[in-house]
Amino acid sequence: MLENTKLIHGYPVVDKYTGAASIPKYQTSTFNQKDVFEKQDYSYTRFGNPTVAALEEGIATLEGAKYGFAFSSGMAAISTVLMLMETGNHIIVPNEVYGGTCQFVKDILPSYHIESSFVDYSDIETVEKAILPNTRVLYIETPSNPLLKVADIKKLVALAKKHELVTIMDNTFMTPLYQKPLELGVDIVIESATKFLNGHSDVVAGLVALNDERIAEQLTVYQKSFGSILGIEDAWLILRGMKTMGIRMEKSCQNAATIAEFLEKHPKIEKVFYPGLSSHPDSDVHLSQAKNGGAVLSFELGSEENVHTFTTHLNLPIIAVSLGGVESIVSYPRTMSHACISEEERLKQGVTPGLLRLSCGIEDTEDLLTDLEQALSYL
Repeated sequence: MLENTKLIHGYPVVDKYTGAASIPKYQTSTFNQKDVFEKQDYSYTRFGNPTVAALEEGIATLEGAKYGFAFSSGMAAISTVLMLMETGNHIIVPNEVYGGTCQFVKDILPSYHIESSFVDYSDIETVEKAILPNTRVLYIETPSNPLLKVADIKKLVALAKKHELVTIMDNTFMTPLYQKPLELGVDIVIESATKFLNGHSDVVAGLVALNDERIAEQLTVYQKSFGSILGIEDAWLILRGMKTMGIRMEKSCQNAATIAEFLEKHPKIEKVFYPGLSSHPDSDVHLSQAKNGGAVLSFELGSEENVHTFTTHLNLPIIAVSLGGVESIVSYPRTMSHACISEEERLKQGVTPGLLRLSCGIEDTEDLLTDLEQALSYL
């Protein structure tokens, strides 16, 4: 079954109880139990709900996993998975990890005596040198946010297996359609369903998929105990959004590739960050593990003043936090995704005052190019 067919027929899309062509919103906190001595599928929505369960089966199908979990946000998914570590453990994280993950690792994990090392993942030897006797997790995020740096998933997985580490990967930028972490050997994959999976900028959610039964059992307990469950309405919206994900992503990625080439040649742009460009230093690595360059790119305008002028004159993309909507979204990482880390750390990562990130939507390419050109003309 190919991807677009799988998105419509590869997981529960017809309600098994009523035959409804769309999984209903089982908007209930609790379920009548016909016999208190017999176990039934659903008893209380924090423990499970048919609408949420359909989505969890859906993400497992798309990722090629045995187990799927839905959470109330991407950070809820990330933090719950990271809390599988134990006191005294050590985690290795890429320097350019998502700002929310960075803050959780630096500010929350030390309270549980869990240590961390932030490392340049472009050098496998450097990553290996960071492994300590108490290292348990190797955390991967590729391409990175917002500079689209690429890490070699296969090499990192091989290193992790050599040292018996658990690999956890944030795959939000590429989605399960264009990058398959579990097939590449990763143990646990995390997706922010707020982004492309839902695709309409009206949901906050996180999804997790994996194959290991023991870890899945642990995660089930944590999901119930932490209580960061996904709401029924949000689960239903993602189920609906996922059906068109294939055609949405195809157009968004086409727009990104065309716009990246346009910006790379534009005299007002200092640099473009997009792994689909041949000029990207690791485009060969990226395209060996992903199907295309994705729908997100970043570019350098040189100064905060230029950013202000440019964004003021844009008409089509919205200026906002987040990405992955049907509308193009321009973000300013310095005050948005990476606002929670220090200016020193931002500059160290390359998040400069002149950096903008563009998540390409499904608008007509010509209209986006025209709008970008006229906004750049004011610089």
